[in-house]
Amino acid sequence: MQTRFSASQSVELKVPEQPIPIQHYLRQPHRLVTALVDPSRVEALGGDRFRLKMRPITFLTLSLQPTVDIDIWHDAEGGITLRSAGSEILGVDYINERFHLDLLGQLMPVQTRYGTRLLGQANLQVEVGLPPALWVTPRPLLEATGNGLLRSVLGTMKQRLMHQLLVDYENWVRAQLAEPARASLSFAPDLAAD
Repeated sequence: MQTRFSASQSVELKVPEQPIPIQHYLRQPHRLVTALVDPSRVEALGGDRFRLKMRPITFLTLSLQPTVDIDIWHDAEGGITLRSAGSEILGVDYINERFHLDLLGQLMPVQTRYGTRLLGQANLQVEVGLPPALWVTPRPLLEATGNGLLRSVLGTMKQRLMHQLLVDYENWVRAQLAEPARASLSFAPDLAAD
């Protein structure tokens, strides 16, 4: 039995003013990925493609672990887009062979008279063939459970993004500003030796 689940999530963040605009930070896809997902669950696949190994989830009687490959790119206005490029389910081969995940997320910095805000939207859709053991489960229960599970996944990612992204952005700015100072200090001993 083929079933489709979907969920959407939006986010709005006020960006603290920093000496380096957040658009520069957003040009580094690996930083965004680790703001969304625990770095121990991220594998860089080359270029701007990453594999995200999600935490195991329970769907009715099944224990599943989704793995998603995503591509990330930025546009001329400083916004970023991420889209799923492949996926699989670890745990149940029957489901993995009948599983398709589509994730599309966007994050855009917007200037207002009150400062910069990040506006984002994520849409997640899963199409899956359920094993015969679940065919007797009423479709409304399946759909409510599946949609709720996807909302939970996006909600977790949103909470992590809202906290982790701004912390990482501030740390990145500090590191960028410290680099010129470190570079000038590395030349100081040579000058003193003359």
